[in-house]
Amino acid sequence: MGEFISLLFLLGVVGAAVGAATNYMAIKMLFRPYKPIYFKKWKLPLTPGLIPKRREDLAIQLGKTVSEYLLTPETIKKKFLSEEIRTNVLTFAQNKVAQEVFTNEKTINDWIHLAGFTQLPQSVEGKVNDIIHTQFISVKNTLSTKSIRELLPDDLEPVLDRKIDEAVIQILKKGEDYFSSPEGTMTIKNMLDDFLSTKGSFGGMIQMFLGDSSSLVDKVQRELIKFLQAPGTASLLHRIFIAEWEKIKNRPAMDFMNDVNFDTIEANVQSYAKNALALETRLDKTINDYWPKGKAWASNDLLPKIMDKAFLAAEGKLEDVLKRLNLAGVVREQVDSFPIAKLEELVLGIISKELKLITWLGGIIGGLVGIIQALIVFMTN
Repeated sequence: MGEFISLLFLLGVVGAAVGAATNYMAIKMLFRPYKPIYFKKWKLPLTPGLIPKRREDLAIQLGKTVSEYLLTPETIKKKFLSEEIRTNVLTFAQNKVAQEVFTNEKTINDWIHLAGFTQLPQSVEGKVNDIIHTQFISVKNTLSTKSIRELLPDDLEPVLDRKIDEAVIQILKKGEDYFSSPEGTMTIKNMLDDFLSTKGSFGGMIQMFLGDSSSLVDKVQRELIKFLQAPGTASLLHRIFIAEWEKIKNRPAMDFMNDVNFDTIEANVQSYAKNALALETRLDKTINDYWPKGKAWASNDLLPKIMDKAFLAAEGKLEDVLKRLNLAGVVREQVDSFPIAKLEELVLGIISKELKLITWLGGIIGGLVGIIQALIVFMTN
């Protein structure tokens, strides 16, 4: 009986050790050795381990599984392009726009500084001054090189020509009214007195024959009025005005602006433009100051339309994007490049408890097999 118990214990222990060791080695051989082992020119069997040996097949199969079953267009649409996701993204965008864009804490100048334009007002004012200076140079060059005729618009020159006739009529009418008035009469009398007083004895003889200048005023006045009313006077004035007007039109415009100080005018225009722009003051206000309804428009109108278009475009391009991404190839490359030691650590870290149970189960089964063998040996003997 003592021999039976010793045999039973011995075979049970040996069987348990063999069973546990076998399962332990089987688990280890899933990953190890990482590389094939050679004895001279012959490769030892079962090297490398199962997973390193079938690593390429595993990578291909994982890539197919991910692309065909896990990250399909339907799955992504369901998970990432759903109405709930769209609503969450829209709410997030609306909150961000309200907090970051339409806020009273940031002025337009702050936004400009964020964009990297720290001297924008000075730069704009400098550009405006340069533009005004350039325009003044251009104007002066034009006035110096072109005649008034060339500068006049085509439809304005005939109008000015017709105004000469009106001017002649107005001048003659004003002259007639003036010399017919008491003021005109006094002017004629003073002129006659001055004329006769300058002629000495000759003037005295005329006054002696014709009387004092008062008797001559009426005669001279009538003759002046007749002269102004005569058709020939109007024609004469018209010809004189036309001739002078033609001369003026053929002269450079700058001839009539010699006394104009363009530098002063330019400086005044630049100063006016700077004051009118008032960039510093204008940029020191928020977007809400210039666009009070902007926040409501962006939240209720702009962003929903952008989201609709973005999600619609994403749905339309999703399948093409997944094809371009080639997820199967990406997964295969990643698995191929993943270190076996790290993969072993990852897998064993996840199922370490189960693998220990498998090792213990091998020991238990081996021990039972040993006990059964001991019983068979004892019974046969």
